Amino acid sequence: MANILIVDDDPAVQITIRLLLERAGHHVTVAGDGRKGLALFEASLFDLLFLDIFMPGMDGLETMRHIRALAPAIPIIVISGRSITPDAFAEPDFLKMATKLGAVASLQKPFRAEALLAAVDGCLKAARPEAPDVSAGRR
Repeated sequence: MANILIVDDDPAVQITIRLLLERAGHHVTVAGDGRKGLALFEASLFDLLFLDIFMPGMDGLETMRHIRALAPAIPIIVISGRSITPDAFAEPDFLKMATKLGAVASLQKPFRAEALLAAVDGCLKAARPEAPDVSAGRR
């Protein structure tokens, strides 16, 4: 299936996403912060990234900016545990902001397994347009 990089500073979130993705047949690599995630991204080929927005050091938005410069088309799903409130005086909606800055999808923590897997499937299908079946012509 897909080679996926998870960049999140919360070990419980890392384990949860990793288990869900591995059970779905994906290969998963994990980084605990943006700098490590960027280094892993530069060293390997990934099909999809999960980025936590709020991490110590290099946050998810800065990490996404660097990754977009290296690979503009790679699908990125941003995740955050910060609340989304309609209150005009509350902090901005960082998930919505991240999608405007280049993330393909966003998930609010805690997320449901079905929502995570649906976001992954949607991103991977959008990134890989249906290719013609080349095996049909082989004998």
